Amino acid sequence: MAGEYRLLLENARQLVLVCGRGEKYLLRAGMASLAVLQNASLVVGQDGYIKAVGQADVIRNQFSGATFERKIDCTGKCILPGLVDAHTHPVWAGDRVHEFAMKLAGASYMEIHQAGGGIHFTVEHTRKATEEELFNTFKHRLERMRRAGSTLVECKSGYGLNLETELKMLRVIERAKQSMDIGISSTYCGAHSVPKGKTATEAADDIIHNHLPKLKELKLSGEIHVNNIDVFCEKGVFDLDSTRRILQAGKDTGLQINFHGDELHPMKSAELGAELGAQAISHLEEVSDEGIAAIARAKCAAVLLPTTAYMLRLKQPQAGKMLNEGVIVALGSDFNPNAYCFSMPMVMHLACVNMKMSMNEALAAATINAAYALGKSDTHGSIEIGKQGDLVIINSSRCEPIGLGKLH
Repeated sequence: MAGEYRLLLENARQLVLVCGRGEKYLLRAGMASLAVLQNASLVVGQDGYIKAVGQADVIRNQFSGATFERKIDCTGKCILPGLVDAHTHPVWAGDRVHEFAMKLAGASYMEIHQAGGGIHFTVEHTRKATEEELFNTFKHRLERMRRAGSTLVECKSGYGLNLETELKMLRVIERAKQSMDIGISSTYCGAHSVPKGKTATEAADDIIHNHLPKLKELKLSGEIHVNNIDVFCEKGVFDLDSTRRILQAGKDTGLQINFHGDELHPMKSAELGAELGAQAISHLEEVSDEGIAAIARAKCAAVLLPTTAYMLRLKQPQAGKMLNEGVIVALGSDFNPNAYCFSMPMVMHLACVNMKMSMNEALAAATINAAYALGKSDTHGSIEIGKQGDLVIINSSRCEPIGLGKLH
């Protein structure tokens, strides 16, 4: 096939497609036998999208008259879809390393939070930081994520809690979207905590009547494009009623619902998310049986965060039960000052060891299902013709080493 193409990856020992028939997500049965090709090659076009995938000799003959900007010999190596990190908090100032000693001494997340630590400590420092300072640290974090194999990352605001700082964070995320070679799904998370001096109801009113209209205005002017809305639905933070009001208002302005739920206490967040048509809910350590059934019916992704359960010594999310019940299970790093993990291979490792997922399940949860959680599985999460050419080459003949938490 004549023409000029951007990239030829040839002679891979193993090419893990993940999906082979245009699936938007995989349930447990589909995860058991991921689509894989042996001795395969693929072609990426000038537009960055995959043009051909197949056996090496077939691709060689098909593109014998083509020219490529770059060719990579993948003999003996494995090609994977770029990993998708479905939940991060990467824009902030204010390190919280000192809180680790408090956790080791037995302090709970909410005890630290109520003592002025946790989110509020980071909010104080993020409000003081300049936009340039935030961008420089954010850029460095994204680059480390990319080096660990992530090619699409969900990025939240949420360490401002006032309109000025939330917009500052969202501008930083927008700037990275435009200037960096990594995919970003941006999330407004102004309801990450209740600001000091306000009740949850007052904070919700401020978000609904001031923050969200401003975001809509900035979207129309082309300055900031936000994809998702998030609320920390939790005892002592935003109750179910305030969460419902904020999420519904966000949905009414065109944002996907993708929120924190049932992490520290059973809040019936999953049931609420299913009712509102949420694209995804994160955490779910304390989800009810009814909540699991509800999100399975609603095709709402469960974004599980094994780093958080590990760091905070929480009950592990019930990955096995969710998979058995037909839930779309995805994974995220929950990168933040409290869970400092850039690596989706490490997240997959923790999912296998602590949540008892299989390696295939973890890989699907970190690719196609994580893309689905962000509403992006039509373009990301698998190696298929027409999808974006986001790829990871590992120096191994098979994909199992990433289950050990590393890329070669």
